[in-house]
Amino acid sequence: MNTDSTKNKVTFWSLIWLLGLAGQLCWNMENQWFNTFVYAKIAKDPTIISWMLAISATATTISTFLFGCISDRKGNRKSLVSIGYILWGIFTILFGCTEFMRTSNSDQSAIIGVAFAVIAADAIMSFFGSMGNDIGFNAWINDHMNPQNAGALGAAIAVQPVIGTIVGTILGGLLVGADDNYMRLFTVIGGSVIVLGLVSLLCMKDSKELKPSIKGSFSEQFFSIFNVKEYLKHRELVFVNLMLAVYFISFNVYFSHLGNFMIYYLGFTADTMGLIEGIGLLIAMFTTIPAIKLIQADKSSLIILVALVVNSIGLLIISLLVSPTNVNPATIWNPHLLAGVLFVGIGYILFLQTITVWSKRLYPEDARGQFEGIRIIFYVLIPMIIAPLISNPIIKRSGEFVDEYGFTEYLPTNTLFIAGVVIVLITLLPLFLAHKEHAKMDH
Repeated sequence: MNTDSTKNKVTFWSLIWLLGLAGQLCWNMENQWFNTFVYAKIAKDPTIISWMLAISATATTISTFLFGCISDRKGNRKSLVSIGYILWGIFTILFGCTEFMRTSNSDQSAIIGVAFAVIAADAIMSFFGSMGNDIGFNAWINDHMNPQNAGALGAAIAVQPVIGTIVGTILGGLLVGADDNYMRLFTVIGGSVIVLGLVSLLCMKDSKELKPSIKGSFSEQFFSIFNVKEYLKHRELVFVNLMLAVYFISFNVYFSHLGNFMIYYLGFTADTMGLIEGIGLLIAMFTTIPAIKLIQADKSSLIILVALVVNSIGLLIISLLVSPTNVNPATIWNPHLLAGVLFVGIGYILFLQTITVWSKRLYPEDARGQFEGIRIIFYVLIPMIIAPLISNPIIKRSGEFVDEYGFTEYLPTNTLFIAGVVIVLITLLPLFLAHKEHAKMDH
C-alpha cells in the first residue's frame, strides 16, 4: 500500500513539474520568440505583431471560458490536458512552417498573405494552449489541492513562470542561434509538449472528488460567468485587477518588441540577446525569497510600490543610456543594458509574484474558476489589445528605415521604453485605491 502511495506521489509531482514547466516554456516562446521570428522570417513590421497579440489574446480568453464551462459540466480535466497539449505542440511546429511560405522575391501582397497565415497559426496555437494549460492543467492542480500540499503546490505555481521565462529566454536564444534557425526552436519545444500530452494520457488521473457540475443549459452556465454586478461587489479585487491590466499594458508595449530592439536596432544575435535577458532575470529571481516573507506579513502594497519604481528605473536606463553607438553586440558585457534588463526583471518578477497571491486570496470560494477567467481578461485580453495601439504608432513614427530591396522596415527604438515608463507609473493609481480598500477590510 505504501509503495503504491509513494508511486502515485512521484507521478503526481512529476506531472506538476513536467507539464507546468513545458507550458511555461511554450508561453514564453510565444511571448519572447514569435515576435523576433516575424522580423527575421516574414517582415520587419510591428503591425503583424500587433494583430498577433490581439487575436491570440482573444483566442486565449474565448478558450478559457469555453473549456472552463465544458470541463466543469463533464467533470473531466485529463482529456483537456492531453488533447490540448498534443494540439498545442502540433500547431507550435506548424507556426514555424509559415517561414517557408515567404520567398526572397515575395511582393507586398504575398507578404500580407503570409502575415495572415502567421496570425492564424498563432491564434490556433494559443486556443489549444489555453485549453490544455490555463484550464485543464490549472483546474487539475486545484482539484488535487489540499491542506497538506497547498504550500508546496503554491510555491511550484509561483516559481514555474519565472523558471520558464529564464530557461525559455536562454535556451530559446541558443536553439535559434546566430543563424536564425527558428524551426529548430519550434520543433524542440513543440515536440516536447506533444510528448508530455501523450504522457498525461497514460499517467494522469482526475481527482476522485471531481464530479460533473451542470447548472442549467450550457448557454446558461456559460453566460453566468459574466455576472458584472456580482464581480463589482468585490471592490478590492476590482482595483487589484485594474493594476494588473495597466501594468501589463505597459509591459506589452515594450516587452513584445524588446527582442527585436536588441537584435535589429542594437545589432545583437539571438543567442547573445537571450543570454543578456536570461542573466538579468536569473539574478532578479533571488528577490522572490524576501518577497515571500513580506507577502505573508501582508505587505503586498509595499512590494508592488517597490516593483513599479524599480521597473521604471530599468526602463529609463534602457531608454536614456542604451543606443547602437554605446553597445558592443559582440559581447554580453554591456553594463547599461544589463542594468536596465536587471531592474526591469526585478520589477516584473516582484509584481507578478505579489499580485498573483493578492488576487487569489480575494476570490470567493464558490467561484474560483469564474474569477480565474475574469483575471485572464485583465491579464491577457485587455493588455494585448490596448498595448499594440500604443506601440505600433510609436515604432512606425520613430523607427522607419528602408532596406536594400526598397522595403520599408520599422524597428523598435528607445522611444518605446519612455512610453513604458509613463504607463507603468499610472499603475500607482489603482495600487493606491486597492491599498485603501485593503486597509478598510483590515479594520
